[in-house]
Amino acid sequence: MQSLQEYVSEARSKGQAIGHFNACTVEMVWGIFRAAQKLSVPVIVGFSEGERDFFGVRQAALFVRSLREQYTYPIFSNADHTYSLQRVKEAVDALYDAVIFDGAELSFDENLKITKQCVEYARAHQSGTLVEGELGFIGKSSSVRAELPAGVHISEAYLTKPEEAARFVKETGVDFLAPAVGNVHGMLANGHDPSLHIARVKAIRDAVAVPLVLHGASGNSAEDIAVACQAGVGIVHISTELRVAYRRALQVSLQSDPDQVAPYKYLKPVVAAVEKIVEEKLAIVNKKL
Repeated sequence: MQSLQEYVSEARSKGQAIGHFNACTVEMVWGIFRAAQKLSVPVIVGFSEGERDFFGVRQAALFVRSLREQYTYPIFSNADHTYSLQRVKEAVDALYDAVIFDGAELSFDENLKITKQCVEYARAHQSGTLVEGELGFIGKSSSVRAELPAGVHISEAYLTKPEEAARFVKETGVDFLAPAVGNVHGMLANGHDPSLHIARVKAIRDAVAVPLVLHGASGNSAEDIAVACQAGVGIVHISTELRVAYRRALQVSLQSDPDQVAPYKYLKPVVAAVEKIVEEKLAIVNKKL
């Protein structure tokens, strides 16, 4: 089996990407895993700080690793959106396959400084944990909104600049870079997020030597996501759409059988709902439509 970095590089060479899906419960992980198995493609399961705390920081990484080892399958863990060096260290120590330091709200210099410290810690501990940096603010919460979140701008003036991306990658030594290219965390209530700035994706791709990561892809059109992959994105993040599918499926399941008290029975439709969304997204990023 190849490493996560090798899978991402291979996907990029084909104009594809690795799908990254957030989870905070066991049934969400099973839905993600089964969808990937169905299409025979590698997959990343992400756990934000809140999701890790709910699942268990070490338990989340261990559960994903147990699936990889038992099934000899390329499923990887990622400590998503981590906001301090201390919590990055925690993820490295817990042997996540990757971790993101999200310093997008910090000044450029402060973001660069802490991201570099994260990389140095991961390398020194020889955990094999890959480090992703984030440059450009696209919001924080995975939720459904009527309008763009406060502080998020999608005009070209607010997008990640290629020259800053090049300096950031060179001086921090990150393995992946998450830029702001018109993407937004969460999704708009009408189901259609603004179009991505593909020209900026290409410009940043040409400026840096590491794969790009597209965060906040819930709500983006299939065409936008596919074109972004062809332009240089190596990992695509989906979270909000899974949360919406989970909630809706759970509501229907409980209403259809209100006397059912066995979680493994009323949660089966939830696993299926998550699996359906993941399969659809994996088909897009892996050119299997």
